[in-house]
Amino acid sequence: MSVPDLLQWKATILLGFAAAMLAVEFAFPAVRPLLSARLATVQQQAMRAAKNLALLLINAGLSPVLVIPLSAFAVTWAPHWRPDWATGVVIDLVVLDAWIYWWHRANHGLPMLWRFHEVHHLDEFLSVTSAIRFHFGEVILSAFVRAAVIFALGIPLASVVFFETLVLMAAIFHHSNAKLPPALERALSFVVVTPSIHWVHHHAIRRDTDSNYSSILSVWDRIFKSRSATIRTPEMAIGVESQSDEGLVRLIARPFRRITP
Repeated sequence: MSVPDLLQWKATILLGFAAAMLAVEFAFPAVRPLLSARLATVQQQAMRAAKNLALLLINAGLSPVLVIPLSAFAVTWAPHWRPDWATGVVIDLVVLDAWIYWWHRANHGLPMLWRFHEVHHLDEFLSVTSAIRFHFGEVILSAFVRAAVIFALGIPLASVVFFETLVLMAAIFHHSNAKLPPALERALSFVVVTPSIHWVHHHAIRRDTDSNYSSILSVWDRIFKSRSATIRTPEMAIGVESQSDEGLVRLIARPFRRITP
């Protein structure tokens, strides 16, 4: 399958999955938006969604000019050093998921990276649109680091596209405001990251924000002792401790200016 075909399939799957999750969270919300003081009106909810989508459009513009070329370059010029037994989509998926766990953790631990990643966490309510709310600076930095990992490990294009599709689907799922049957969520949480796990990561208490870093497989937080014991509740405050969300222009400028606590 050609590169354009792979990207077309990726876009189709993601759009379909996002639409389905939007329908589910609208029909079966885990938390009513009106519980958030900053989303008390339909206008406030619409402005939040528009802001998140605007950040998506900015990042979408980066994809064909930077993100895709970097990944393609890394795939093309990567050394083919891995033995046959160490290759395969499943192995590549696990390796890349472990990498993104540590990259996510670095975004919380290193002040320079946090300045960009904080824009994602400043969202004061979680829904499907939260999954695509990232500062373009974080997208650029992630693209370069991901390309280096792809190059060093000799990961093929099909595995890269498969992983990127899965990780975006996972993000849409675990950021969503969809209410799952408790038994189903408990069962899923042993294998993959669910909303009950990831919402704690967005709790506006720093000790919880700095936990639950996994993206697809939930096992990494158990292995590396970063799983929070906090249980998600409907009244849980979402955002960044002692900080408030801002308008689009100020969010874009935020990593480049001094922030007063």
